[in-house]
Amino acid sequence: MALLELRNVTRRFGDYVAVDNVSLSIESGEFFTLLGPSGCGKTTTLRMIAGFDVPDSGQVFIGGKDLTDAPPEKRPVHTVFQSYALFPHLTVAQNIAFPLKMARRPYEEIRRRTSETLEQMRLADKAEFYPRELSGGQQQRVSLGRALVSRPQLLLLDEPLAALDAKLREEMQVELINLQREVGVAFVFVTHAQDEALALSHRIAVMRQGRVEQVDEPARLYGFPRNRFVADFIGHINMLDAHVIEAAHGHTRLAIPGVGEITAPPAAGLAAGVKGVFAIRPEQVRIGQQSDVADLKNHFPGEVRNLLYSGDVTAYKVRLADGLMVEALLPNSAPGRAEFFEVGDAVRVGWRHDAGVFLHE
Repeated sequence: MALLELRNVTRRFGDYVAVDNVSLSIESGEFFTLLGPSGCGKTTTLRMIAGFDVPDSGQVFIGGKDLTDAPPEKRPVHTVFQSYALFPHLTVAQNIAFPLKMARRPYEEIRRRTSETLEQMRLADKAEFYPRELSGGQQQRVSLGRALVSRPQLLLLDEPLAALDAKLREEMQVELINLQREVGVAFVFVTHAQDEALALSHRIAVMRQGRVEQVDEPARLYGFPRNRFVADFIGHINMLDAHVIEAAHGHTRLAIPGVGEITAPPAAGLAAGVKGVFAIRPEQVRIGQQSDVADLKNHFPGEVRNLLYSGDVTAYKVRLADGLMVEALLPNSAPGRAEFFEVGDAVRVGWRHDAGVFLHE
């Protein structure tokens, strides 16, 4: 039985449908992320799980119980917000102990659990500090500790890292992964940052306009998106208009206007004449001279029009026939690499016959 189950949940605000018939199932101990652009419905979904909002239709089950109409305090759930929401007049220890005091737990239990949580959050030496005396990362750990001290079945995190700078954000991502593994509590994490979702999650639900477009493990979302939106939203990708020439058991032949024919992986439900896009990640595209791509079934001449050096890799924008642009990534540590390509260089780009995915229109 799933720990959390949403069944056909819908939430409207007047004529606006914020969440549209969403069904999700989340297991105990899972790090599950709701990912999507602003306004896609992910925070509204989280609020309905927490009990801060009630669906117009559908049901919310937690631990097998229908808690659709239950208030927040009656749910085995805690929420961590972007703003931390710490009490400025209370010390770190008092902030963490607050939920236990409100639940009127015995003094000895409050003392023991608070001490354990301070150790777990690596805040034992900050117990008597006030929030204003802490860094952003430390304040975030206090907020997490306060949420975990009462041992909830489910922890909800609403963009908790958004206020942190890039370096601290990366450090907190690692801490979140380790913490979730250590405490074994299911996390439901809301973010619009796809790199963050990919780094943290066991599974991700990609949302758009109130609906779930795809639920999958990060590697499958990245490598096998189901539609254009998911392909474009998760990472960088080349999307080339194409139509099917042949749909065989072991391969698909596609025609890309202005470029020619390519061989692509097979896909279910295709037939000659079907239109769509061929989507391929820049790191799957090889760039070089004729000899560098001669072993690939798909390779074409082009000209470097732009490049972006990023330390470990260089991203090249290559203009193919009819002005078609393809992005290729080249690791800067590649063996035998003597020089970079420059803008204006004639090159060839290519990719394997089993790389990329054809997406229907």
